[in-house]
Amino acid sequence: MRYIVNDDVVLSRPLEGPLAAYVKGFARRLSEQGYAIYTLRRHIQIAADFSRWLAQNKVRLQWVSSKHTAQYLHARARRVLIRDGDATALIHLLGFLRDEAAIVAEKIRRCRLTPAQRCTRAFEQYLQDERALAQATIAYYGAFVRDFLKDRFGNGPAPLSRLHARDVVHFVQRRAPRLGLKRAKMLTTALRSFLQFARYSGDVQLDLAAAVPTVANWSMSAIPRAIAPDQVRRLLARINRGTAVGRRDYAILLLLARLGLRACEVACLDLEDIDWKAGIVTVHGKGGRQVELPLPADVGAAIAGYLQQGRPDGTCRRLFLRARAPNRGFRPSAVGCMVRRAILRHGIDAPTYGAHQFRHGFATNMLRHGASLAEIGELLGHRHPDTTKIYTKVDLPALRTLAVPWPGGAQ
Repeated sequence: MRYIVNDDVVLSRPLEGPLAAYVKGFARRLSEQGYAIYTLRRHIQIAADFSRWLAQNKVRLQWVSSKHTAQYLHARARRVLIRDGDATALIHLLGFLRDEAAIVAEKIRRCRLTPAQRCTRAFEQYLQDERALAQATIAYYGAFVRDFLKDRFGNGPAPLSRLHARDVVHFVQRRAPRLGLKRAKMLTTALRSFLQFARYSGDVQLDLAAAVPTVANWSMSAIPRAIAPDQVRRLLARINRGTAVGRRDYAILLLLARLGLRACEVACLDLEDIDWKAGIVTVHGKGGRQVELPLPADVGAAIAGYLQQGRPDGTCRRLFLRARAPNRGFRPSAVGCMVRRAILRHGIDAPTYGAHQFRHGFATNMLRHGASLAEIGELLGHRHPDTTKIYTKVDLPALRTLAVPWPGGAQ
């Protein structure tokens, strides 16, 4: 006798045990997330066997937890060979049961925080609630502050009232030389923000933020490393658009090159952000800002091609999805990894392997075609005009008009 779960899964015996009523829903969830048929069948077989084991051991549904999955795998190993993915199948099953409110979430025993860690948590909460900073920025700031407090107080009490200017100065003098310029500047910015928070909360009376040393830095000391237009053309031409992944990667690279988007902005695009009738894409920038940009025809065609013949089916509303299950949206770092793989695979001699070089290339190309800095800054979503001024260093024709003749004639 066979028992049909869905069109892809047929079991050799009926479902038994406390999970029997949930197996079909579990199979539907896996199908929606884009799992391959083999993986789907394996997950359902494990779920069915686990449910029978629960019945044999008289475990009620509301009692089921990760403790039982560990016991089941131990018992299963005595009968058959445990395969890769069996434990993962049970993790997915428990997650589904929690989502369905069939079992309660397990209480995770939290480690006791040190005073320095509690202080850092309060600072991070302040950055989120009062300053509305991005989670990535909060994580960076919190890590630097945690190191500072541990360096000063260790694991013992952390009375901020005992902080002195010399504590701040000595910490920066020791740590900053080990960091690159950007991270050293972020270290000092994090410390100033924390010390301002400490004064705001009343734990520190003096303005210790003024004691944070300034990292030596010269304005616009670096030249933007921009990918050249011919390098972009060669890279795009070598993308295999005959595959779903190729169509996705091609559309992402076009967004980076034609609109100068950041990797995080591409990763956060939703299906609703594309207004096909108006030809506009809504970009979610830094600090919660939203900018509407015109959607070039070739970019729109590439996105449409991916949506029609490449994007996995599912409930996720992100525009670009992972090719492998579970089909969910990209992380910003994944966009950078995709760019790196494409550049290396196709042998493009680009200035860097990152996604930001396309943004620099976009701005540089606009400047060379006569666009003003104000127009470039508006398209790039810059808050301050000074941020866009760095591109004046790549405007060679304009710089030549400012060059002073060499004394004594041409050399």
